[in-house]
Amino acid sequence: MTGKVFFSVTMSLDGFMAPEAVPIEDAFSPEGRNDPKVQRWMAKWSELQAWAFPQRFFRENLKLGEGGEEGLDNDIARATYERTGVSVMGKRMFDAGELAWPEEAPFHTPVFVVTHTRREPWERPGGTAFHFVNDGITSALDQAREVAGDRDVRIAGGAETIQQYLDSGLIDEFSISLAPVLFGTGIRLFDHVDPDHLALEQTRTDATSRVTHLTYTVGKR
Repeated sequence: MTGKVFFSVTMSLDGFMAPEAVPIEDAFSPEGRNDPKVQRWMAKWSELQAWAFPQRFFRENLKLGEGGEEGLDNDIARATYERTGVSVMGKRMFDAGELAWPEEAPFHTPVFVVTHTRREPWERPGGTAFHFVNDGITSALDQAREVAGDRDVRIAGGAETIQQYLDSGLIDEFSISLAPVLFGTGIRLFDHVDPDHLALEQTRTDATSRVTHLTYTVGKR
């Protein structure tokens, strides 16, 4: 049985899934972190993701130490990880992660990176192996499905990659953790998506003191 194709992201109340982009090398270099633009980016990103940082599962998965909160937010974060057999991401997300992730990258599954850059697979401790796909999003998804088995394929990001999969009708379901923050500017989740092609049905709502988790199935109009 083939699993679902889904994405799960945190979004600001005014529709942004990330602050305005800053150069990756600046955001994750000692020198760049002194740049006020980078500091503002990090502050806004941290505010957006504040619901996840205290969760026990998040801390365990990123080796941040023992302990952490348990409850609905933690259960949802863990369930998202456990349903994922394979992840697909774009080149920009991978480039940032290569600089920021710990040696034991937090996926522990195969990851297919959509890119124009040719590169041999990159294996990390803990079961994560990155495979680089040079012939488009459909090819990346086909390869991901082959190894996912009956588990789901997660489109991990970034926004442009998610938008391409949505606009191509390749997403079955998605979840948004709606955070009570306002960005004003940044990277919108649904930019460049043709709304005339999509029909959404809300299937689940889970509210906590930190965020509201919204789940939708995706159909065609």
